[in-house]
Amino acid sequence: MMNRILKQFSFFAICLTLVTQLNSCKAVDNANNKQKGAAIGATGGAILGAILGNNVGDGNNSELGAAIGGVVGGTAGVLIGKKMDEEAKRIEQEVPGAQVERVDNGIVLTFDEKSGVYFATNKSNINDDSQETLDKLANIFNEYDNTNILVVGHTDSTGDDTYNMKLSEERAKSVTNYLTGKGVNSNRITTEWFGETQPTHDNSTAEGRSKNRRVNIAIVPDEQMIQEAQQEAGN
Repeated sequence: MMNRILKQFSFFAICLTLVTQLNSCKAVDNANNKQKGAAIGATGGAILGAILGNNVGDGNNSELGAAIGGVVGGTAGVLIGKKMDEEAKRIEQEVPGAQVERVDNGIVLTFDEKSGVYFATNKSNINDDSQETLDKLANIFNEYDNTNILVVGHTDSTGDDTYNMKLSEERAKSVTNYLTGKGVNSNRITTEWFGETQPTHDNSTAEGRSKNRRVNIAIVPDEQMIQEAQQEAGN
């Protein structure tokens, strides 16, 4: 009888240890996914990672993190997630070429030179093909209006870094101006640009450079959506 009790106790202890270890690993994974870089603090680090690759720990990105806002957890986070899932699905269906990622409480869209929003070499104007994409996107943004939008411009490392910074600024602002011209409230949009400083791919290859010449759009819940979710969750 005593041996049986000891065996049951040992089995329980092993199970408890395994559960604790698994939960600890999961917590670490979540922390790594959501809190990349000390400068980010409580903001959506995984969203920054999708936009900036391995450069999220740069202290210069704190302003970008503030624009994204904090990660909402618990039941409220689940409710927000369902709404963002719905919007992401609409974008996937209606905006061909957009790379759509659901990250944390938000959505990250990536448009490189081969997908949806195109810029001619050294140009920042929105051409006809890009207009078609942004028209569809603006319609969705206007329908799902309880979100904030972050537009971020990037270039590859070819050419002068000062010029690239200016070019990324002009391209990001072109996208923002086009969206606001289609009725998207300018108060919802934050525009940032990083030139060649935030590559997500290898600039030593042609394919990598084409991926680095990109515009990212992050879509995150606004304060109204967060408050409504928290009220519904009983927080």
